[in-house]
Amino acid sequence: MQAGNRSSILIIKEMKLYIKILAMLMLPLLFSACKKDEHSIGKVLDKSEIQYSVTQDMQADAGGNTVILKNLTPGTLSMWDYGTGTSTRMTDTVRFAFAGDYVIKFSVGSGGAVVKLDSVVVKVTQDNLNYVNDPLWTALSGGVGNEKEWILDTEGIYFGGPLSFYGVNIGWLKEGGPWASGASATGCYGGDCWTWGPGPADIYPNMMTKGDYGVMTFGLKGTAAFKAVKPMENGITQNGTYYLNVSSKMLTINGGSILRGYKPAKNGIAGISNWTNYKIISLDENTLQLGVIRDKDVDGEGQAMITYNFISKKFASEYVPPVTGPDEGFDPTFKAGELLNMLTGTASGRLWKLDAAGNPIDWIGKGKGWTKSHADSRDWGWNDSWDAVAADSWILFNKVGGQKYTRNQSGTVTTGTFTINEATNEVTLNGDLLIQNPGNWMSPVKHTFKVVKAFPGKVESKGIWFGVDYNAEKDEWFSFHYIL
Repeated sequence: MQAGNRSSILIIKEMKLYIKILAMLMLPLLFSACKKDEHSIGKVLDKSEIQYSVTQDMQADAGGNTVILKNLTPGTLSMWDYGTGTSTRMTDTVRFAFAGDYVIKFSVGSGGAVVKLDSVVVKVTQDNLNYVNDPLWTALSGGVGNEKEWILDTEGIYFGGPLSFYGVNIGWLKEGGPWASGASATGCYGGDCWTWGPGPADIYPNMMTKGDYGVMTFGLKGTAAFKAVKPMENGITQNGTYYLNVSSKMLTINGGSILRGYKPAKNGIAGISNWTNYKIISLDENTLQLGVIRDKDVDGEGQAMITYNFISKKFASEYVPPVTGPDEGFDPTFKAGELLNMLTGTASGRLWKLDAAGNPIDWIGKGKGWTKSHADSRDWGWNDSWDAVAADSWILFNKVGGQKYTRNQSGTVTTGTFTINEATNEVTLNGDLLIQNPGNWMSPVKHTFKVVKAFPGKVESKGIWFGVDYNAEKDEWFSFHYIL
């Protein structure tokens, strides 16, 4: 976790401590107030006193897909269960995409008790697939008539691990892209937006036991059906329904929960009371992040949102691990005299320039570079001043009458000689250095540089990489790309 994130958590903990102290100080006042005024929570209403309505809007949908729920009894708490989701609103509108019979269950909180009312069955006679044709529905389920299987990213194929920890105000990635902490972060909807994505070494075994966490399936075959097979939860299988609220980016699962086999006493995974409603943090064809709020304080850690990171089973099965070997051409092997011929070419020599329009600089660590173009390090690395230098500078190597080079540095031409150590692929300039950008921190400062990447037989199309500085701790070369 970043230092800024830790500071935010400490501040939150201190605020909670102050609130607890304040509450203790106010207890005598509260007791005094209770003695003066005694309040009643009221009587429990009889079923006959509770009025409510369930109405199908036939003008909105000829098949009765749109259903309006109304609690007409003031002073009561609504508890609707309509099969594909739940609601606590006094008035709510539900839209069923598929034809069928739907049971609407209604209860109210009254006088400190729950009063259950008679269920109502609504008959939907036609499909209205407009209610499930949003790209998010398709990404989650595969689309109407299909189903899609999801697994936890336990191998770190995409997310680096199956769990992430966020502040409670993190939400849908409005703009897409990487996470960042702070009030202006992408996906931040309030003041509590810290982030922490632990690596596998942090997850196992402290938070989760390694193993097969099973498969969960979201389908749209006649209904929005959910199924979860959970080897890590005593081998149970759950069958239920789900509803995706596209506007609020919330997923509701009825009759089951996501794959979540966990150690409830470990590192904040406990303390979650709602396994029905989930924040959708991100969702596309291959990946899904679902967040649940840790609403109960565990070990003084306070509230947080724990996000479970999923990948589609198809994506996992087709995943090909990236090549971990070094870049093409790294640490090349030359025949005797081959490096000299690559540098000098024919009798007239070869003129080399910095690859300003392509990929002019790179930090090649453990044989692998990370930049793909000058834009990757633009301004803080490669910048306009380097563009100006590269446009008006070059270096010419030739071997006529000895190994000599000529450098044109922004119109100033100088000459010198050079030597090659064929055992190490090092070139030493006896005179001026490689092309400079005076005063810039990236300018080469050594007379000896190493050919760290080269492509015998492809020099005209691929150029050559000159390593001008080496960081032994990182096994990293800072290199310039020269082209003909």
